[in-house]
Amino acid sequence: MSVLTRDEAQTRAQLIDVHRYAIELDLTGGDETFDSRTLIRFGARTDGDTFVEVKPAELRSVTLDGQPLDPDTLDGNRLPLTHLTAGEHELRVHARMRYSRTGEGMHRFTDPTDGETYVYTQLFLDDVQRVFAAFDQPDLKAVFELSVKAPAGWTVLANGITEHTGDGLWKAAETPLIPTYLVAVAAGPWHSVRTEHRGLPFGLHCRRSLAPHLDADAEELLDIMRACFDRYHEKFDEPYPFDSYDQAFVPEFNAGAMENPGLVTFRDEFVYRSAVTDTERQTRAMVIAHEMAHMWFGDLVTLRWWDDIWLNESFAEYMGYQTLTEATRFTDTWTDFGVTRKAWGYDADQRPSTHPVAPEAVDDTASALLNFDGISYAKGASALRQLVAWLGEKDFLAGINTHFTRHKFANATLADFIDSLAAATDRDVHAWAEAWLRTTGVDTLTPHLAPGEHGICALTVDRAGSRPHRIAVGLYDRDLGDDGGQLVLRDRVHLDLPQDGSQPVGKRPALLLLNDGDLSYAKVRFDPESFETVRKDLSGLPAPLTRAVVWNALRDAVRDGELAPGAYLETARAHLPLETDLAVVQGVLAFASAQIAGRYTVPEERPAALATLTELCRDLIRRTEDGDHPGLRLIAVRHRIDAAAHPDTIAAWLADGTVPGGPELDPELRWRVLARLAVLGATDEAAIAAELERDPSATGQEGAARCRAALPDPEAKARAWEAMFVSDELSNYLFTATARGFWQPEQADLVRAYVPRYFADAVAVAARRGPAIAEAAGTWAFPAHAVDTGTLRLGRECLRDADPIPALRRRLVDQLDDLERALRVQGAGEE
Repeated sequence: MSVLTRDEAQTRAQLIDVHRYAIELDLTGGDETFDSRTLIRFGARTDGDTFVEVKPAELRSVTLDGQPLDPDTLDGNRLPLTHLTAGEHELRVHARMRYSRTGEGMHRFTDPTDGETYVYTQLFLDDVQRVFAAFDQPDLKAVFELSVKAPAGWTVLANGITEHTGDGLWKAAETPLIPTYLVAVAAGPWHSVRTEHRGLPFGLHCRRSLAPHLDADAEELLDIMRACFDRYHEKFDEPYPFDSYDQAFVPEFNAGAMENPGLVTFRDEFVYRSAVTDTERQTRAMVIAHEMAHMWFGDLVTLRWWDDIWLNESFAEYMGYQTLTEATRFTDTWTDFGVTRKAWGYDADQRPSTHPVAPEAVDDTASALLNFDGISYAKGASALRQLVAWLGEKDFLAGINTHFTRHKFANATLADFIDSLAAATDRDVHAWAEAWLRTTGVDTLTPHLAPGEHGICALTVDRAGSRPHRIAVGLYDRDLGDDGGQLVLRDRVHLDLPQDGSQPVGKRPALLLLNDGDLSYAKVRFDPESFETVRKDLSGLPAPLTRAVVWNALRDAVRDGELAPGAYLETARAHLPLETDLAVVQGVLAFASAQIAGRYTVPEERPAALATLTELCRDLIRRTEDGDHPGLRLIAVRHRIDAAAHPDTIAAWLADGTVPGGPELDPELRWRVLARLAVLGATDEAAIAAELERDPSATGQEGAARCRAALPDPEAKARAWEAMFVSDELSNYLFTATARGFWQPEQADLVRAYVPRYFADAVAVAARRGPAIAEAAGTWAFPAHAVDTGTLRLGRECLRDADPIPALRRRLVDQLDDLERALRVQGAGEE
């Protein structure tokens, strides 16, 4: 299959203008394939040759202006259209298309709970070709008419309001001008909750087996939708541009959600069937706000080519967090952003695969797909937050609204957006864009305090990097009251970097914190006295966002080899039991578990690290016995399970169905315990089968797959490997579940022989099954526990000799860089 290059897209856009698609899909033809008929009306500006993309199981017929074309001319995914004459044309394509089990194209899923089947499309970035023929590039926007024949009892959802016209035939209202990758269909016996807001139909949809769980949260979800919708209409001059707003929670979805206009698809793990924390509810709300922002950023105004994905994702990310803070009960979203999303950006930006937020050129669609990462989301959103701090929100919103007015229902570039901003301010936004959007890497800011006369200190900040920053500097003194250990904010000084001279800050503070408030994107360091204050009094800082900045600084110091992993664990052991913010607790425990205990600690010291984590979680569990902090308790219980080095306690929880004092073990916790017992060799196939009978849901199937792969048994490992890399029968979700169970640090000797096998087998399965499985194989099936030079050597040989497809190559580059970093950190810890 050929990927589309930027040059090819530009050439085709100069030749043709696409007006309208009429698409007919027949979903009644069996489990493997569906029927697809496409009529494309387009115009050619001059005589010339071009092509249309389609990836059929069978290309049945093609006509151009009533004349048949030979289906055998299809070359991979390209059907040549030669000798076009200037003027209007009609292309008709009839094909049989394959359903997907990997979340790409038209994904088909049968719910193991009740046997009901659902299908939905995910056409991003170039998978529309798996569903219907198209001129598949974002700047050839068109009107779409869609009709779908579905089995009896199904409901069909689409970008526009759908109507059942009889005999299983559904017709969707035609769309405004949208790009091909945003066309959406979701069909099945959906459970739906419908309402209206400001005259617009709103809908929530999920599998029937999840109906009670959706109903329980429906009002919360609709309240968030209404609040964000209203707030966006206060911010933006352009009204919501589509005829309805549906949210479909769909199974085995690869992303968090997809911004299809009028029909946003979400992974249906967001329909919670087990207990979750309020921070997890906030995350779901943020995704809702993010996707709704896309209705303007990406759907109304669309990028011209994939080098400007930040115009979609960075803006939706920033707007999602900011609007949630302004319009809902979730008023502290930037703390969670700082702990989780920002760390994602920092990590991505320090790998060899880093790229600018707005790269100068993305050569083809395969390269573009790799850039949907922590840079395009988290770093880009951080850059926009810094832009707002520097520009002011009034001018920022004025520039955005100018951008929408100039380019609505059309396409735009970085230059277009910067010109719109420049029209709203006297600031040099072009220079800002060059410094922030065209560069890579993370600046590091280090403070220096020099004592002066009368005890007045002068602050200078060393900046390793080249970007300008507008930051706040927090000056904290110790509270000398009865409580002790508390830090109080004396002052917050605003500083522009690079500095023009030093900044007087008064008497020496106990803690000087750069980037307090987290308004910029940079790693920060501490002066020696401030670092000692952090070690002793971190939990005494008054604001969760301030504590998040400090924890991020400690995290960066570990990753950079400047703070021993054990010292981070000691700090967590001292201060996390006193933490009140759920996002901070979850973020610190996740890093401590996955990275400190899992990779940065040498194997012989891992038991001690797990013991520290266990004690930390016990402290949190004891602290929450009064029932006042259920979210905190749930986080502690989850991590206590994951850190268990001995089975007795968690096996007793499973047998009793509850943690003493709560919570009761819901399906998520039961599978979590069973997975850990499998790792420890304290359960067996019979127990897994019994649990699956108790919970035969899709999530239960994934839990069972993970547990079976985690059993410390050679036959279990062989079966899991066969399922992942040989049989090709696993769906995307079951592949991931199996991979997550397979590698375990406690089983390093048992799986040692599979480490060299991984590289050849991952390359082969990625080539056969495509980018989604490549992503899963590179992310979850990689032997991340094997932190040694042999793994590093094997990986480098694979990159040099095996030619993995781009999606896998990118994952391997990142994994090997993380592995090399872990080796350095382990070495620094030994020193």
